[in-house]
Amino acid sequence: MTKYHFVGIKGTGMSALAQVLQGLHNEVQGSDVEKRFFTQKALEEKQIKILPFSKSNIQPDETVIAGNAFPDTNEEIVRARELNVPVRRYYDFLGDLAKKYTSVAVTGTHGKTSTTGMLSFVFEKFAPTSYLIGDGTGSGSENAKYFIWESCEYKRHFLHSTPDYCIITNIEFDHSDYYKDLKDVVSAFQELALKVNKAIFACGDNEQLQTIKSNVPIIYYGFNEDNDFQARNVVFQADDSGTTFDAYIRNDLYGHFKIRGYGKHNVLNALAVIAFCNYMNVPLTLIQERLAEFEGVKRRFSETRLHKFDQVMIDDYAHHPTEIRVTMQAAREKYPDRKLVAIFQPHTYSRTMTFMDEFAETLKTADDVYLCDIFGSAREKTGRTSIHDLQDRIPGSHILHNSNIEELTTFHHSVLLFMGAGDIQKYQSEYKKLLNP
Repeated sequence: MTKYHFVGIKGTGMSALAQVLQGLHNEVQGSDVEKRFFTQKALEEKQIKILPFSKSNIQPDETVIAGNAFPDTNEEIVRARELNVPVRRYYDFLGDLAKKYTSVAVTGTHGKTSTTGMLSFVFEKFAPTSYLIGDGTGSGSENAKYFIWESCEYKRHFLHSTPDYCIITNIEFDHSDYYKDLKDVVSAFQELALKVNKAIFACGDNEQLQTIKSNVPIIYYGFNEDNDFQARNVVFQADDSGTTFDAYIRNDLYGHFKIRGYGKHNVLNALAVIAFCNYMNVPLTLIQERLAEFEGVKRRFSETRLHKFDQVMIDDYAHHPTEIRVTMQAAREKYPDRKLVAIFQPHTYSRTMTFMDEFAETLKTADDVYLCDIFGSAREKTGRTSIHDLQDRIPGSHILHNSNIEELTTFHHSVLLFMGAGDIQKYQSEYKKLLNP
């Protein structure tokens, strides 16, 4: 048994990895800032110790796993070096862990968390599987033969692994604080494709993925007819009835499927899972049953009914214009008779500046728009723009603070769609307190 100390254990990937290692019967603890994050609940339920940052946390018998957001000057990392305690970066450790299994990396600019969660949920009923999902969920099984994990493209971190299989959901420009342009992003995914050992499953509807070259088979999925796996006859059913569609393999009907999610992006995520599972000879009936049961991952279209004013509160991680667009579309499809109130908190100043106009054009399609102050990050605390720059581009939009949150009570029989990758949940908590003092 190894003792692991996580520097930044509340991170979505770090908290999930801590749970994986605990499941493999290791001793696990970690440190982080005092602020509460949604990832804490799972750590607390599994009695994983969370400490405030202090160099006294570091002991000679530990292995330190350092989160990507924390520099080498962090006091715990400095102390570990002084004591000659092994220090591993998250992405390096993850890459080495994956080598012990038949590994499946799930990546892409959007949709990787939902797809990883869906695939893990389906596949673990077929074969012993450990998995790491980017919503802070992790599971380690000592009998596992497979390891499914969400692999992040930021700063080319996913190149620290050599997966056996890889699902790539899409490629778009993002992380403008690191990538120069779309071509730079494509080059990173291309480099990853050449590291995959057995097969790649890629969304053929994405123009950039059509350019990817590989030394292993590439199986394409999507809505277009030239894909190996194609979704047809898609029906979005209002309220809680979900979505149905047929999956075809090279024009031959494979099966009829039902999922609980809405929006074409969720159909594509399911189709990626179907393609991989078919390739691995998972029985069709098992795939159908598990997809129909899958309830989603944390912070992806997570719903709460607020009966006082007949409202539906949706919490979603969407922080890129494409993600906002498809999330809003899914809300319209599920609740076509309700007004849609978009409440958005931009994540990082660089992303806000890069996509300012795209954010505005997308959010304008809501019935009402509220904007929250820009959420920085450990690597980017300030910037040259403010939330008022975005507000100026959206006529009639409002700035949301705790002091005016009661305005949301005026939207009876509406969907309150909270979107953002920062701490937008604090506004949801405040609103719930207002309704239930």
